[in-house]
Formats: sequence, C-alpha cells, structure tokens
Amino acid sequence: MSLSPDGTRLARITVMGEERSMVISEIATGRLLATSTVGVTKVRNLEWINNDRLLATVSVAQSIPVFNIPKSEWALGLVFDVPTRTFKQILNSTRGVAPMLASDPQIRTSAQGEGIYVRAFSVTGSGHVDLLRVNPANAYGQLSAPMLYTTEDFVLDASGTVIAKSFYDDRRRWALLLQDGRASTYTTRWLVEAPLDAPALRGMGTTERSIIVEARRDDLPADPRDPGSNLFQVDVDTAEWTRLPFTRQPESLIHHPVTGLLIGGARMSDQGMTYEFIDPAAATRWAAILRAFPDKSPVLVSWSDNLHQVLVLTGGDRSSGVYQLVDFDRRAADIVGEAYPTIGPAQVGEVRPVSYKAADGLEIHGYLTLPPQVSDPRGLPLVVLPHGGPQANDDGGFYWLAQAIASRGYAVLQPNFRGSTGYGQAFVEAGYGEWGRKMQTDLSDGVRYLAGEGIVDPRRVCIVGASYGGYAALAGATLDPDVYRCAVSIAGVSDLRRMVGWTAQQAGRRDTVSVRYWNRFMGADGLGDRSLDARSPSRLADKVTIPILLIHGRDDTVVPIEQSRMMINAMREAGKPGARLVEMPGEDHWLSRGGTRLAALEETVAFLEANNPAH
Repeated sequence: MSLSPDGTRLARITVMGEERSMVISEIATGRLLATSTVGVTKVRNLEWINNDRLLATVSVAQSIPVFNIPKSEWALGLVFDVPTRTFKQILNSTRGVAPMLASDPQIRTSAQGEGIYVRAFSVTGSGHVDLLRVNPANAYGQLSAPMLYTTEDFVLDASGTVIAKSFYDDRRRWALLLQDGRASTYTTRWLVEAPLDAPALRGMGTTERSIIVEARRDDLPADPRDPGSNLFQVDVDTAEWTRLPFTRQPESLIHHPVTGLLIGGARMSDQGMTYEFIDPAAATRWAAILRAFPDKSPVLVSWSDNLHQVLVLTGGDRSSGVYQLVDFDRRAADIVGEAYPTIGPAQVGEVRPVSYKAADGLEIHGYLTLPPQVSDPRGLPLVVLPHGGPQANDDGGFYWLAQAIASRGYAVLQPNFRGSTGYGQAFVEAGYGEWGRKMQTDLSDGVRYLAGEGIVDPRRVCIVGASYGGYAALAGATLDPDVYRCAVSIAGVSDLRRMVGWTAQQAGRRDTVSVRYWNRFMGADGLGDRSLDARSPSRLADKVTIPILLIHGRDDTVVPIEQSRMMINAMREAGKPGARLVEMPGEDHWLSRGGTRLAALEETVAFLEANNPAH
C-alpha cells in the first residue's frame, strides 16, 4: 500500500493467484478510482510520483548479453496514470540505454516538474551508467548527470541535483566527491583504502547542503551513546564530518517526503521495529501513533507530504497484519486493509522474545512462536528456523513460514545468532569466520536452553531454513549431529568453496568486494581455500543420518540451484536414501510467486509431519 502525497488517495497491489492488480481508491468516500492488471510479475515497490501517477518497481530474472552479464534479478519501472488507467515502462523507448534500472529510482521535483531519477546502462559499450531524468508523462529518459560504471553511488538534493557521489576502483579505494558550491564540478574530499566495508552514501542530511555517509572513521572521536556507530553527516561545502543525534545507530534512515531531508531512523529491537525521529514534528506524530497502538509494534508504511496522514502496519494480538490509516486532521484511525485477510487471530500463534547464553557466554536473542491456543508450552516438538543473510535479523512480527509451521503444533525458534544485525557492529563481527562453527552452535544452544526450560522435547527437533538458513539446516545435519531429526534447506548453500567461486565467475573477476565479503564471513584465506570443504555439507554427506528435504528455484540468481543439486548427488553417492530435491520452475531466490511458495510450504509441512510428528 502507498498513500498519495495529498493524503486523499490510497494505492494497493492486490493478488489473485499469480495476477497482480493496481487498485486506487479515494479515502474519504471509499470510491474506486482506477484498477488495472499489472500481470504475472513480481512487484517490489509502489510509490506516488504525484496525486495522479504512481511508480511500480517490478523485477525479472534475465541476462544482459551486451554487457556479458549472466542471468540476474533486474528491476523495471512502470508508471501508472490514474486518469487514463494505463501503464508505461520507463526507459523502454529511450535510445542508447537498457530499460533495466541500475539504481533505486528517486522522485524529485524541479523547475521541469516531477521527475524519476535513475541510472541506466549504456548499450554503446562506453562504460557509462548515467543518471537519467525520466519524464513520468511519456516515460522517456534524458541525461541528468554522466556517470561511469565505477561510480558507486550518488546523493540528490530536493530538486534532483547531484550534490555528492562516490567512486570505487579496482585498487580497492573509495572516494567521496562533493559538489563545488552550486557548480557542476566535483572535488574529491576523502579517499580511503577499503578492501572491505566500503563506505556508503545514505541520502541527504538534516540540511540542504549535507549528506549522510556510513563509514568507519577510527580517526574521529567515538559516539559515547553508541561507540560502534558509523553514521556521519558531512557538510557538502566544508567537508566537515559530525555525528548524528541518534541514541542508537538506525539500520534504515527516514527522509521527509518533500524536502528529502533526514528526519529519523529505524532499527530492529526485541520489541519489533523501533523508530527514533530527530525532526520535532515527525517525533510528535510518531509518539501519538505509539500511544494509539500500544503493544502493536506499528511499522511506518508511508505518509502524506504534510505528515498529517500516516499509513502504518500493525501486528500483535495474534494478528497477521493490519493496515491502519491515521488521520491527524480528523483525530481518527481507520483499518484500510489486511496483509493476510483470510488468516484470523485463531490461526496465529503467540510470538515471545527469548534470550539465552551461547556456549561461550555470548547472549543470543530471538523469538519463539507457539502453536495457536497454546499459552503454557511444555514438551513441544521444535523447529529451529534460522534467518538468511546471514547479516540480517528476525523480528517478532508475523512471519508466514514460522506461523504455518506453528499452526501444525510445533514451537518455532528464530534465533538471531552471532553475525546478525540489530545488536551492534561487534555482534556482527562475532560472526566472521563462524559459518558452520559458532554461528551453528548458537542454534543448538537455543535448543538446549528451551529443553532445559521444559518448553520443548529435545528428542523431537528439526531445522528449516532458507538461503543462509538453508546452509544452516544442512550444516545441522552434518556438522552438529545428534540435535535434529530432520532438515529442510530452501535455496541453501551446500559447497562454500564452489559458492565463492561462482560469485567471482558472475562478476567476471576473482577479486571483488563480494568475494572478499564471503571469504571473511566464511573464514577463508582467499578464493579456492580448501579449508572451506570441512564445513561444506555436500562434502560431508557420509555423515548424514537424518532425512533431508531440498527445495530450490531454478531461476535463483543469488544461490544457484547447482548448490542443491550437488547436495542431492552427494547424498546418493554416499548411499544415503533419505534425501529429496524439489525444483521450482520459474522461481527465484525469495519464492516470490504464490503458487510455488504454497507448494514449498506444503512440501515442508508434510516432510516435518512425516519425520517429526507433532501429535
């Protein structure tokens, strides 16, 4: 859902089977203004350009032969015109560029009116990935600012002018360029060696001539409120670096819908998404929303230009998610939709925060989802559900996979193991080199904690996970034996060395930030490090003593399906009959299509019930 700039209209994407439709309604009367089929596509984002036009970002898996880029997940932009009820694909008729979006689109208003600013690949082979201004009326793009392939990122002011940009070169150096006054030239104001953890631009700061940079600056005084913070505001004209006034570093930043200025941030906590606003008006609005929805962990979805109307998604009270429109002019809140309309409170289990000590004393936080109607859990069967990433986290909100498993009578543990975000940089770094090691035992330590509390039966535990979680599921079957009765890996990694090699192959060179990132997290000395084999489940298939289910999309461009095929082949060669691979045609890494997501869920539940009955 998305709220129009003037706060009078609501746009939503509805799903029927695999068909997506755009639905626009008038809030005051509920009158339907427009509806149009988007088609069988994957809608990733929806935002208003003005009160009559919207931008829908969709994605497709395809290659770009002209750049010799293998199949990847690419974003496309569709402009929907409410009065005419028609779509136009942006950049589709723009000569000299590919229609795929090479950056997140940003909407800005200049003397020319509203424009969509996005980078696009030149098809001339010039190495340019220029910034274009797309006219929403005809979806045609014109050059806004020339940029090379090595241009890492940029920051626009409210009128669409580039005030800062960054470069990353093959020598592992990152450079920050700031605009000289109001001119169109740029000066390098900071250059740093960055083989890993390259700095990043995070948008405008709190003033028109400032930007936000995420970077390690050990040469500057640490923030006493949050010593691990690495967010700074940089003055474009003086290049002065200052700390931001957040009590804890946010994971995402919030900018004003009109000015583009920084007004707040959000981070995950044990209480769900937590917001901190540094703009007084926004802070007042959000404080009122928290008072209106106690214990419902409201999530900001969108708001009107004047911040008088706010769209939030609330959970809690065993809810599968309710969209609420808060109108400060009327001093009222109305329900405008449900995330899962057919899933009522009776089908949603309670989600409890849990914390326990890992074997080395590190405190691990997570969430335990109970079966519906269970309030005093004793001796339950358990499914451990580690998240993907691994540099990500789980929260206490409604999660379809956890709730579906819990609805069959299982307790579900989602631990934020070391390496997860949301608990400071030191906690992330505690995961470096710990694939198959302490990141893995953090999971089984959670099993032992719950068993010690009498909540679960340690003899009836399985593990299910997707992406990194899929690796953890396979590692549970090979590296941490005698804990689990069965394992389900969805799009999981089974051979660490092959995975890093594939990443290098996709990039066309051996030394990339991605390769260095994975080597650090996995604990390898370099590309091709054979020590990774000792923590690669497909190379340890002879150790498997439990049934394994593998599920993988054939169009996965993040973890190739080869990883699951290697695991199933290794199981067969080792004479292990208790393994099965389900391949999902036309599906990506995230199970984005409803039909295949449902099929994956049915396969998972049936497998759990067969190998670890809940009753």
